[in-house]
Amino acid sequence: MCLAVPAHVRSIKGKVATVDVMGNETTADISLLDTVSVGDYVMVHAGFAIQKYDEADAKATLALIAELYEKSGADINP
Repeated sequence: MCLAVPAHVRSIKGKVATVDVMGNETTADISLLDTVSVGDYVMVHAGFAIQKYDEADAKATLALIAELYEKSGADINP
């Protein structure tokens, strides 16, 4: 199962952004979006940023994901 997750944009080079997802750094293709800036939150699915995301909503979603991991006993950063 694939999920879209909120990611915080740390840097941009061309159409690829370096993003932070719950302390894990990865890259996301931002070519599907008109404008993305460093500091924005985006929803990432299968390596693509599919929409910009409100910061407050992103933080709330990330907190819920962290809570689910905590309750499951899984390590969020293996």
